[in-house]
Amino acid sequence: MRFRFLSLLLLAISSFGQSQVVPSSKVTLSEDQIRELISKAADNDMQNDKQQRNYTYVERQEERRLDGKGQVKSTEVKTYDVMDIYGEQVQKLISKDDQPLSEKDAKKEDEKIQKLIDKRKNESADDRSKRLEKEEKEHEEERKFVKEVSDAYHFKLAGMEAIDGRDTYVIDCEPRSDFQPHMKESKFLSKVHGRLWLDKDDLEMKKLDVEFLETVSFGLFLARIHKGSRVVVENIRVNNEVWLQQHLAVKVDVRLALLKNFNVEVDVADSNYKKFGSTTKITTLGEAAQQ
Repeated sequence: MRFRFLSLLLLAISSFGQSQVVPSSKVTLSEDQIRELISKAADNDMQNDKQQRNYTYVERQEERRLDGKGQVKSTEVKTYDVMDIYGEQVQKLISKDDQPLSEKDAKKEDEKIQKLIDKRKNESADDRSKRLEKEEKEHEEERKFVKEVSDAYHFKLAGMEAIDGRDTYVIDCEPRSDFQPHMKESKFLSKVHGRLWLDKDDLEMKKLDVEFLETVSFGLFLARIHKGSRVVVENIRVNNEVWLQQHLAVKVDVRLALLKNFNVEVDVADSNYKKFGSTTKITTLGEAAQQ
């Protein structure tokens, strides 16, 4: 969760959009109760990460470069098949600008996937153990980051809102002035605020809207995300068992190294989720050619 959240911000994001939030007199939650709900939602999100490995899906990424007047200068679209190969989630490029890849480029993508399949098939027990140990350390870092997020904000119930026929808690998140980060990745938290839509029944994140309150520097000041940049994430309930990303909208004013500032909008749509059954067999390119 930590690394996914950071990657969304670093892809990078106007004021919050209009919504039909209904103040509720029937539901009252203290800040401690909200913090507990968010903690449970974070635990659920980690389980979602694990279950996502059981699914393949299609991801369409559209990046728009804007000029100083906010007009689109250029657009680039890439579409991927996303799959799990021996416990590792990988992307296979299948089209550019909504057009199929050339035969040459498609072959390169096939070879890339084949190389990974061969690597994992021939992985030694020792290498596998080291890889799993590294993943567990990352998960532990994610858990620490979740605790940091919980400590970084004041939470307030703004009301209730129905989205896709499901009731959600609408929670405003404002940075605490006394927050002391313990992780370097958490330092930016005091410079962003947001609104969270939490599914009332499943305690899953339905939507997250985050905005930068100040300019934030990343990577030894090589990247500067400016005030007003924003990211919106929307999740969907899949197969009545897991919540997965449906849409990501990013609008960012960024400066990289000594380059001039540029504005970027990124729109990511995930669709066509299909469960990767336990009986599914990963087929090598050579095996496929013989069938």
